[in-house]
Amino acid sequence: MAEYKLKLEKRELTGKKLKDLRAKGLIPSVIYGGKEPILAASEYVVTEKVLEKAGYHSPIDLEIDGKKRLVIVKDVQIDPVSRKILNVEFQAISAKEAVTAVTPVVIVNYEESEASKTYHFALTQNLEEIEVKAKPADLPKELPIDASGMETVEDKLTLAEIKLPEGVEYADKELDLEQVVASLYDPAAEAEKRAAEEAAAEAETEATEEGETEAEEAAEEKAEAEAE
Repeated sequence: MAEYKLKLEKRELTGKKLKDLRAKGLIPSVIYGGKEPILAASEYVVTEKVLEKAGYHSPIDLEIDGKKRLVIVKDVQIDPVSRKILNVEFQAISAKEAVTAVTPVVIVNYEESEASKTYHFALTQNLEEIEVKAKPADLPKELPIDASGMETVEDKLTLAEIKLPEGVEYADKELDLEQVVASLYDPAAEAEKRAAEEAAAEAETEATEEGETEAEEAAEEKAEAEAE
């Protein structure tokens, strides 16, 4: 059984009529994976909470018309203005077969590193999530990567340093494990660099303005001399 559960009801409304469904506090959804897609709907607040916890990587037990289906979230359509959920697509899966899921990559223990404690470097995460493949029961909620050993600004974390749980593999078998997950930069050095660039730009502007003023004065003097 999956950790997360959601109850749905079959729906008949489609197209523009879905607006009425949403006005009643329901989220329309579609379940793929059977002979035909199943049109359904569920309570907004309950569905939102389940989606926040399950994400795209954790199985969900759906109950619809008394029947249970194991699914993962395939897609969530969000209104760009209100940020409310407009529609959800679920993919039916089998507990016995491996599935592909998008899993968050989480950096841990950076505050324990010398880079953080001694040098106060800032950490930039370049890779937020990645696709993994596993049976539903083995799908991880997240993939932690330990940053406690980072010291110099040249240090980087790569995919090779992520320890995949047993039964889990990357969906892309040709994935470059040297791909950078996170890197460091020195905020103080960056601030000094920006200050120097701004000072140089200001000096260049002043020099240009001074040159233009001298040229204008020379032109005026020449004009006056010719007039005499």
